[in-house]
Amino acid sequence: MPRGMFKSGRLRKVSVRTPGSRVAVHYRQRKPSKALCASCKKQLAGVPRNIPSKLRNMPKSAKRPERPYGGMLCSACTRLLLKQQARGASP
Repeated sequence: MPRGMFKSGRLRKVSVRTPGSRVAVHYRQRKPSKALCASCKKQLAGVPRNIPSKLRNMPKSAKRPERPYGGMLCSACTRLLLKQQARGASP
């Protein structure tokens, strides 16, 4: 019988083969949902789906794309926004 903390849906079950060749059930944290574009709600490419403790140990350049609005907008929406800003800036 699993302990109370393992009965919730917070953890997922993973079957692991141990060195003694028996299959044990390990409980691991679930991955967070994928990052979405703030404008069109499309999934963002280049943004990892890791738990916060693993994200903390990653370099900043691996956490999101190195471009304006990286990690917030998809490349298509960023392109549109930059075009609109450029048009508004010129008289």
